[in-house]
Amino acid sequence: MAHALPRLRMDLEFMPSPVPERPGVLIRDPYRYTEAMVIVPSLLAEGLSFFDGEQTDLDLLAHLVRLTGQLVPGELVQRMADTLWQQGFLHTAEFDALKESKHRAFRDAPRREPAHAGPAYPNEGAGLHRQLDEYSRDGHEPASPVSPAANLIGLAAPHVSPEGGWRSYAAAYRRLGLEQAEKTFILLGTSHYGAPEKFGLTRKPFVTPLGTLEPDLELINRLAERGGDAVLVEDYCHSIEHSIEFQCIFLQHRLGNGVKIAPILCGPLVESLLTGRPPESNDNLRRFFEVLGEWGEQQRDRVFWVLGIDLAHIGRRYGDPFEARAEEGRLEGVRRADQERLDKVCAGDSEGFFELVKPNHDELRWCGYSPLYTFLRAVPAARGRLLRYEQWNIDEVSVVSFAGMEFSPTTR
Repeated sequence: MAHALPRLRMDLEFMPSPVPERPGVLIRDPYRYTEAMVIVPSLLAEGLSFFDGEQTDLDLLAHLVRLTGQLVPGELVQRMADTLWQQGFLHTAEFDALKESKHRAFRDAPRREPAHAGPAYPNEGAGLHRQLDEYSRDGHEPASPVSPAANLIGLAAPHVSPEGGWRSYAAAYRRLGLEQAEKTFILLGTSHYGAPEKFGLTRKPFVTPLGTLEPDLELINRLAERGGDAVLVEDYCHSIEHSIEFQCIFLQHRLGNGVKIAPILCGPLVESLLTGRPPESNDNLRRFFEVLGEWGEQQRDRVFWVLGIDLAHIGRRYGDPFEARAEEGRLEGVRRADQERLDKVCAGDSEGFFELVKPNHDELRWCGYSPLYTFLRAVPAARGRLLRYEQWNIDEVSVVSFAGMEFSPTTR
């Protein structure tokens, strides 16, 4: 008897196996509902599309027979289905219960614990301080900012791995001085896995190996109360996201644990890319931009903006049919296109920026589009200066670009 195959979760990450002797597709869960990673052999990977809730195990078995021209034992399909089910990769009642338990655990937690300490940076304070000391120099001795720090209202830094982007992190965070130590840092981070057209908030303190950063509850509560339907309070994505966590460790290293933060995860602005209309044509987004901007203006002497952004994503990891090398070949054109967009950002030109992003649904895949656009709408008087631009091979065939920037109320 045929049995319908459950639907495969499409919010998983699928990538080529990194193990040469085990070719196939690596599957992992970016939401960390399960920590498992599974390599599906190349032949069986051909059958993943059959896990759609409608086709059956016999349909998949027949497909594999057609591919191989040989009899395929039914136990092979059963083992594949069992493995995907056991690891939480299928839409089942068990997965729904697992997901709800993870969300409830984050809602109930008193603090936001570090999610990337260890794999992405040292997980103990002394070692992390030493590493950030080295990063912060970049050929310079730690010093006061070159221009008057009091004139700055914000900065943008990467959210790529500190190991890969440390020079751009250093270029941005070196601009901070004691003038900002008493301020609230509004952290606009890319929400890589968040809901489109949503802004994720949390009232939880952020813990890192360097200590704890307390939230500015006055601002967070105001956004929660007045931000409308674009707001998600205690957004689970905060528990897994790195774009804000990485900014926290650099803030702590530079200014200590006395600063307050307002962590805001900016979900993808998908609607604008599909319709070609600017994000604020969505009433919910416009309302959020306005509420955030009003607060920033009212409290301009005591807030500082930090954007955790990366730029282009090019190469096989991101679906391109070609290999990418930083600063070589077509990546020279990517640099020019990135620079054109950054020029619009530095000029405070949100309309011009959007006009460059929207063709082909953002062919450069700027994951910093949402935080940057949010900042440009909330702080229209901001003018930027590019401090450093880089391209980095995140693997042998894929490139990410990123930058360090500063913002002030006037054009330099």
